[in-house]
Amino acid sequence: MNRIDQRFAQLKAAGRTGLIPFVTAGDPLPGATVPLLHALADAGADLIEIGVPFSDPMADGPVIQHANERALTRGVGLGQILGWVREFRRDDVRTPLVLMGYLNPIEIYGHARFAADAVAAGVDGVLLVDCPLEEDDTAQVIRAAGLRQIHLAAPTTAPERLDQLCRRAEGFLYYVSFAGITGALRLSTADIAQRVAAIRAASRAPVAVGFGVRDADSAVAIAGYADAVVIGSALVERIAGSADAAETCARARAFLAPIRDALNARAAA
Repeated sequence: MNRIDQRFAQLKAAGRTGLIPFVTAGDPLPGATVPLLHALADAGADLIEIGVPFSDPMADGPVIQHANERALTRGVGLGQILGWVREFRRDDVRTPLVLMGYLNPIEIYGHARFAADAVAAGVDGVLLVDCPLEEDDTAQVIRAAGLRQIHLAAPTTAPERLDQLCRRAEGFLYYVSFAGITGALRLSTADIAQRVAAIRAASRAPVAVGFGVRDADSAVAIAGYADAVVIGSALVERIAGSADAAETCARARAFLAPIRDALNARAAA
């Protein structure tokens, strides 16, 4: 069974809400990436999303855009990222890893080559922002290799399309909490709780909610109706400018651990 499926089964059995942090590969420093992944797992991450740097990250706000720019300036590419995943897997064979990004880097690398190399490295899934259902054939070779293709849904997703997404969902379905870019400072849980409940009832896969989650309070609020919480921009912002791997990891742990504790406390209540 894919590690993503295993982890969500474990979370469901334990009555826990998953915590999924997002970081951009190579940021704040390329040499900090593998230690950072371990620090996030140690701090309570159930899955980790790794952003693949791209020059035109259209779904992302300024914080992640700048992280992409910094990583690209340092020459970070897909081959190097897969090498970091392999290095991470030497000591952690349980934490699911999802590569999140855009089609262009994979097209340059080669779809079949990427699928084979990603599986061999220890990647568990991919979330391709610019690969909608209409382009599913593009990612067929990736799914055939055993990687889960994570799809996005949003408040603006039409009912018919949402039905299709729910039927095809695998790994988990990523629900964007509002129409906008990552990192925006607004999150109204009352507006989306009912919609997420309906999606969970119809989806083949668990539902994770992201965009606008910044701290323990917002994570706990979402935990009331989601299978997992995704937090990205606030974490990327917190670790930006770290001088070395040790500082990066310390900042990441200090940020994520209280959120994990809050989610655990809610589950135990």
